[in-house]
Amino acid sequence: MSRNERSTRTLKEILHKAGNDACADCGAPYPEWGNSSLGVFICLACSGIHRNIPDIGKVKSLSLSHWEEQEVQFMADNGNELMKSKYEAQVPVYYYKPTHRDCQVLREQWIRAKYERKEFCEPGKSFTYEEGSRDSVLMKRGRDNGQFLSRRFVLSEREGTLKYFTKHDAKEPKAVIKVDSINASFQPEKVGNPHGLQITYLKDHRTRNLFLYHQDAKV
Repeated sequence: MSRNERSTRTLKEILHKAGNDACADCGAPYPEWGNSSLGVFICLACSGIHRNIPDIGKVKSLSLSHWEEQEVQFMADNGNELMKSKYEAQVPVYYYKPTHRDCQVLREQWIRAKYERKEFCEPGKSFTYEEGSRDSVLMKRGRDNGQFLSRRFVLSEREGTLKYFTKHDAKEPKAVIKVDSINASFQPEKVGNPHGLQITYLKDHRTRNLFLYHQDAKV
């Protein structure tokens, strides 16, 4: 038996440990990939996201890639449950953890938050999305010509509103939308951008839609 065959067999044995039989990030069953720097077992879809974030480690197929003995031992010493206790130690109760049924944008943000930004490792850490308001410039699709133009958006927790302005220095908003009337969903195909978002709301008893995106997935 070759060394690579021994590594493959050992990795499959490690998969039988509690927690390793499902993807560490989305819970998909029977993961066939591993991050040899983080010590977690992941599915094919999440492995692609890991691979696109070089800072969080090296991704390998459990059966097709060459594994060094120390890498196999690292996977045995760590694994999904132990790494979950580290990287998900302080996940807020309201934070949505995506599953394998969710779109790539949600899973990518979850993975980046866990490993790249390490948002949930430190107790008492404050999050930008817990601030009372957010002010950002997003690309918004025009209703008549379909062109995307930059628009300023302000989300206020105190007022419970989302406002958008046609000019960045405008004092009066183009629209004031009550947050409790909003339905938001990721629509990368419809918007034509991997971070595309559709916001649906009611105005004057009519359904309105905003199609938005930002090149930076963290915004």
